[in-house]
Amino acid sequence: MTNIVISGACGKMGRVIADICAARDDIKVIAGVDKAGTSYSDFPVVKSFSELTEKPDAIIDFSHPSALDDMLDYCKANGTPVVVATTGYTDEQIAAIKNAAAVIPVFFTFNMSLGINLLANLAKRAVDVLGGQFDIEIIEKHHNQKIDAPSGTAIMLANAINEQAGNKYNLVYDRHSVRAKRTENEIGMHAVRGGTIVGEHEILFAGRDEVISLKHEAHSKSVFAVGSVNAAIFLAGKSAGLYDMSDMLAQM
Repeated sequence: MTNIVISGACGKMGRVIADICAARDDIKVIAGVDKAGTSYSDFPVVKSFSELTEKPDAIIDFSHPSALDDMLDYCKANGTPVVVATTGYTDEQIAAIKNAAAVIPVFFTFNMSLGINLLANLAKRAVDVLGGQFDIEIIEKHHNQKIDAPSGTAIMLANAINEQAGNKYNLVYDRHSVRAKRTENEIGMHAVRGGTIVGEHEILFAGRDEVISLKHEAHSKSVFAVGSVNAAIFLAGKSAGLYDMSDMLAQM
């Protein structure tokens, strides 16, 4: 049994994680942390990590970037593994997450979906096969309440492609102010915000007279919650280090 604390317990994702855990017999939520501090299940919800009375085997974080420092301070002080699933972090905050992995086990990825990580692997394969003969564009779509753009997942996909190609690409986020032809060494990044779209990511490989499209659609937030729960079970008991979905998939 893996005992966890949910950071951001009163949010939409926190509640989904609580429901998923309640239906499983290999994981248990012993507490939640949320500034709302409102309990809604059989576990207490406190407003800060300093109020936790029981140490968990792992923390699942679906909260807000502003909560990062307090959470990492608690985890480092108590040797608690953490699954960081919040998005919208600055480069400095991402560096802090990676630095914490020198002290504690940290599971960090821009997307907890198994399908998205498969998409990244397929994109790497496409780069190997297509080489520099195809232009690459990434289009992501999310609900109208999402703040960051492009999404962390879109950046993750672009970075995976770029690393596979020897880091020869530049990411181009906006072309409206540049009156010039597209260059060969760029990946176009496009963000769409509207309605209640959970998350769609499409990678276009556009060549001469043909286009190849790799696409993933998330129809429910539960796909991210399930991934984070599996990550918490995987992470509990691990030694300090930075882990991601590829590490967990290798063990499955």
